Amino acid sequence: MITGSAAAQWDLELDDLFLTIGHRLGRVELRRRMRDYARGLLAPVVRKNSWQLAEQAGHRTPNGLQHLLAGSKWQPDDIRDDLQEYIAHKLGEADGVLIIDDTGFIKKGTTSAGVQRQYSGTAGRTENCQIGVFAAYASANGRALADRELYLPKSWAEDRERCRTAKVPDEREFATKGELARHMVLRALASPLPIAWVTADSAYGQDNRLRRMLEQSGVGYVLAVPKPQFTAGCSRIEGLFAQAPDEAWEKISCGDGAKGPRVYHWAAVRLPAVAEFDYQGEVPYRMRWALARRSVSNPDEIAYFLAYAPLHVTVQELVRVAGARWAIEECFQAAKNECGLDQYEIRRYTGWYRHITLAMLAFLAATAHQAGEKGAEQVRRPGPSGSQWRRFGDSWQLVFPGPRT
Repeated sequence: MITGSAAAQWDLELDDLFLTIGHRLGRVELRRRMRDYARGLLAPVVRKNSWQLAEQAGHRTPNGLQHLLAGSKWQPDDIRDDLQEYIAHKLGEADGVLIIDDTGFIKKGTTSAGVQRQYSGTAGRTENCQIGVFAAYASANGRALADRELYLPKSWAEDRERCRTAKVPDEREFATKGELARHMVLRALASPLPIAWVTADSAYGQDNRLRRMLEQSGVGYVLAVPKPQFTAGCSRIEGLFAQAPDEAWEKISCGDGAKGPRVYHWAAVRLPAVAEFDYQGEVPYRMRWALARRSVSNPDEIAYFLAYAPLHVTVQELVRVAGARWAIEECFQAAKNECGLDQYEIRRYTGWYRHITLAMLAFLAATAHQAGEKGAEQVRRPGPSGSQWRRFGDSWQLVFPGPRT
């Protein structure tokens, strides 16, 4: 539960935020309603639906706040753009990380835009739900949700009458979660956000089109991939680490968690260069890596990553970026618990975007205020032909004989 003191502190940050977005809202009444809605999302309200938010704001009925989400004239994408600029100002750092992931919103019925029985990672099972694909930004200064897209399943996209009933725009067609993620990454790269890295779980990391897009954009990445993932020199990424000596696994923390540092054993593989993306003329300027993260308590539990990075990068930096992925999970949990991200009673497409955007705004107010307070086991298999494990300084890496052209 949010304390009254915390809500009062976050409320001060909202003043600054509304100075940023005020030019998007023509009417004074609209600005007041939006301000009341965002303030209510940050207040210690048990259930953040329109009735309770209206009561918190002192409104006699929820009609005004419902109209804010359903009938008033404002573009949530404009507010999103302003939020990204605000995040850049408050949290931006040159080594900032953009994180992609999705989360589920459990819903009843069949009329809410995009709802159907589908797998929700949030619930860990198939549920009747909506799925939102999100981008978060993380730096040493803090973290915030920076973009969002509602996943529209193919069954919805092909039923235009159902879409029209839920006010889904006629131009909105079916797009996979990976396609939605790529669109958001491109938007973020075109925004004021200083982004050096992109990270995501294996559902997105295995998308070759996402990786190529980032390479063409010159952006580094550390992306989780499944163990059957093909990579240079080996048909499965797990094979790269099968011959790694015990000394190749280095204990490194990939960031702090709720119970202290997240410590794992890590091994790193330097992969062959690809001339098309990794060279400027005859001079190499980017390096490819494969990483393995092994549980300290359960050596059979291994996760794999592909990375694309500047030449000077260290294994510790790659581990840091990989660990940044948990930031978006923390954003989801906090935004749902503290800002009502999932506590909406909205069926229409536009209403979803409006509520989610305002919940992101409220969460950013809390995040920005906190930032200001801070001051800101192995399977033996043949190794790839021609490669060998070597020690580089304090770490072991699998080195290939030369670049791939």
